[in-house]
Amino acid sequence: MSHQALVMGIGGKDPRIDPEAFTAPTSVVIGDVTLHAGASTWYGAVLRADCGPIEIGADSNIQDNCSLHVDPGFPVTIGERVSVGHNAVVHGCTVEDDCLIGMGATVLNGAVIGAGSLVAAQALVPQGMRVPPGSLVAGVPAKVKRQLTEEERAGISLNGSMYVELAKAHRAAHAKED
Repeated sequence: MSHQALVMGIGGKDPRIDPEAFTAPTSVVIGDVTLHAGASTWYGAVLRADCGPIEIGADSNIQDNCSLHVDPGFPVTIGERVSVGHNAVVHGCTVEDDCLIGMGATVLNGAVIGAGSLVAAQALVPQGMRVPPGSLVAGVPAKVKRQLTEEERAGISLNGSMYVELAKAHRAAHAKED
C-alpha cells in the first residue's frame, strides 16, 4: 500500500512542502503550492495550483475531502493556525490567521475572511465578500451574524492545535507502515 500523497509539478511550478508539514496519503498537491511548517493536508484533500499560487500557513489544516483551487489573478492564501473543515471548497480567496472554515462551506474568488473569524458549516461566501475580523458568518449567501465571543475564538485555536498534534500522530503511524 502506498503511503505517499500525490505531489506533482505543473507548468514549471513544483510544490514546496516544509519537512514539518503533513500530507496524508490520498491527498493531492499540484503545482505552485507552499505548505509551511506544521501545515497539514488530510485524506482526499485536493490543492490544485495550476494557474496561480496556493499558500498554506504554519499550523493550518486542510481537512478531509477539501478542494482548494485558483483562477488567474485569484490565488488562495490561508494564514496561520487556520482550520478548513471537511468537504469545504476554498477558491481564489484569502483566509487570514486564526480562522475556521466550517464543514461543507464554500468561499469564492476575491473573498477575504478576516483574522479570527468563523465561517459556519455549509455557508456560501460570495465572490469579493470582505468579512471583518472576529466575525461569525453564516447562510447562503453568507452574511455577518455577529462578533465571536472570546470563548468561541479560543475554541478555534484549540481545534487548530489539536490538528497539529493529530498530524504528528498520523505521520508517525504511516512511518511505521513504510
